[in-house]
Amino acid sequence: MAQSSADIAPTGRLEATTVAAVNTLPRLTPQLDREIIAIARGIAMDAPLKAKSGHQGTAMALAPLAHVLYSRIMHHSPQDPQWRNRDRFVLSAGHASILQYAMLYLNGYGLELSDLQSFRQFDSLTPGHPEAGHTAGVEVTTGPLGQGFANAVGMAIAERNLRTRFGSELMDHHTFVIAGDGCLMEGVSHEAASLAGHLGLDRLICVYDDNKITIDGSTALTCSDDVVARFTSYGWNVMQLGEIGEDIDALEIALTKAKQHSGSPTLCILQSHIGFPSPDFTDSHEAHGNPFLAEHVERTKAVLNIPNEPFWAPAAIVEASREFAKNRSAQLVATYKSTPTNSDFEACWNPPKSTEWNSESPTFEQDSTLATRQAMPLAISASLKDLPGLMLGSADLTGNTGVKIGALGAQSSLNPQGQQIYFGIREHAMAAAMVGMALHGGIQPVGGTFFVFADYMRPSIRLAALSHAKTIFVFSHDSVGVGEDGPTHQPVEHLASLRIIPELHVVRPADSNETAQAWRDAIDHDGPTALILSRQSLPITTDGSAIATGAGVIRRSSAEAQIVLVGTGSEVSLCVQAATQLEQSGINVQVVSMPSWDRFETMSSEFKSTVFPRGVPVLSVEAGSTFGWSKYADQSVGIDRFGASAPGNVVMQKFGLNIQHVVDCALQLITSDKQD
Repeated sequence: MAQSSADIAPTGRLEATTVAAVNTLPRLTPQLDREIIAIARGIAMDAPLKAKSGHQGTAMALAPLAHVLYSRIMHHSPQDPQWRNRDRFVLSAGHASILQYAMLYLNGYGLELSDLQSFRQFDSLTPGHPEAGHTAGVEVTTGPLGQGFANAVGMAIAERNLRTRFGSELMDHHTFVIAGDGCLMEGVSHEAASLAGHLGLDRLICVYDDNKITIDGSTALTCSDDVVARFTSYGWNVMQLGEIGEDIDALEIALTKAKQHSGSPTLCILQSHIGFPSPDFTDSHEAHGNPFLAEHVERTKAVLNIPNEPFWAPAAIVEASREFAKNRSAQLVATYKSTPTNSDFEACWNPPKSTEWNSESPTFEQDSTLATRQAMPLAISASLKDLPGLMLGSADLTGNTGVKIGALGAQSSLNPQGQQIYFGIREHAMAAAMVGMALHGGIQPVGGTFFVFADYMRPSIRLAALSHAKTIFVFSHDSVGVGEDGPTHQPVEHLASLRIIPELHVVRPADSNETAQAWRDAIDHDGPTALILSRQSLPITTDGSAIATGAGVIRRSSAEAQIVLVGTGSEVSLCVQAATQLEQSGINVQVVSMPSWDRFETMSSEFKSTVFPRGVPVLSVEAGSTFGWSKYADQSVGIDRFGASAPGNVVMQKFGLNIQHVVDCALQLITSDKQD
């Protein structure tokens, strides 16, 4: 290769420090460095061209940065992608996914040319945006801008907590994230950056790809933020790298300096040129989301001095790159794997199932009344010794939501071993950071807020479900029973909106017994769980067994049932009271607690028929939207409007969540069923 992209690159160096002074690990030859970067840039164009879809511009510009990260900076292991002490890499600018796929291919993570040629195709290992658990080497699911940045904050929290508690011999790594202009515009990045700076997460390094381009055009159309001032005010260490995007030695020096910084996270501002070295589209917004045409690719490959062949990747170069990555990772992993571990550390990574706990769930007297949000900390506290990986917190409502545990110290820059984290009024960052903690491993994140504020968290909840992140979202104040705060704080449509998210386990316990079992169930569940808890005190009406099956009969009639009353949460006790009144009138009633629709759907048809006997009319009672209940109920008592400001019991009464209205609806349903 007579000419490389470096020969025509914008110039700029951080300083004249020699590379050898900052990195003693083996390195590739300069020739191989250039060839690997050229291959990555070719792939960045060829894959979107073949798919007729994709984003090549950012991937082209950042190919040298990615190569430096994978070959000189990050500690990672292609042979063991889940090596616990690996550096975490997050591509928050997930639209540049082909850049990460090219690096995974060149470093031997299992991707082959055929996978790159299937970019963005059905069931391929190279989807349009990176997906955790789908492609080896991808840590988190990114795409919605800003999410990966906030995930990385959670990963950095997890690493520091585990390192402080168990020692650097077991946990000692960095979290690297590449973010673009869009990531920093999204509101979640503001929340997450503020939290990271406050906590002093000095193992978090973000490279900001400052290319000043979005899909619409120049960022000057929409944004004039002073990024340096913004992140400095958050307490970050800010490094302005300038235009060193083509100088891999300077990039290495800068990133090594960032790793050496202590006391705060680091933002490295890299002024890149999207689409470089295209002679047609460098620095153009057209390089962002529109695949180059074949002639544009050809002209760019001529500049790179590589053949105009689709997916050009000489086997000898690829093999040399993979062998280098293999040998380098072997040196890094060997020392770690020889370090003795301990039982608590292992339990963080592989928490025991609740059937193996040494502790027992708290018990509740039949005549006791307790809000389910108050039962939650009792259940959590009983399991602390069995779950050393717990980290609990809330968005400024810690004591109100059932996630404040007195035995746990507050997480802070001065107390990094603390397992009680105060997220502040940052619901979205809390949820996204929880996803990062869960996907990092070793931490079981639990985060709480009022149910109505799930609206602020929904993008991250959805991504938790999409990536099967084992997060536990605790939502209290679950209905119009919130009371005087009024409709702005009274959830109505929220249960329905969470129930429709695929892979999200949603549980609304009826009383303290179901709450205790719901906690155990959430720990056992392999994926995200939303626990929906009451503000108001509730009587004990169940034995908790319905949690395991999603629904269960809690009161049977002495004869064949004429109607089934089914409720969730606080309305289960209302169903019991209504059943008592109906039975006094000679009506046989079966009462069902149905804490989890999604769990119930996994049960056999035979079991389902015992809960909802065929031919028996069903009336559902729930203080929320009736949307979706038609699958189980013939008629519903619910709330299909916004709430009102008044004491909670008054609102419930006015909206028909009272004994007489349920009884009247039940009688009408029985009568209409007979007529049918």
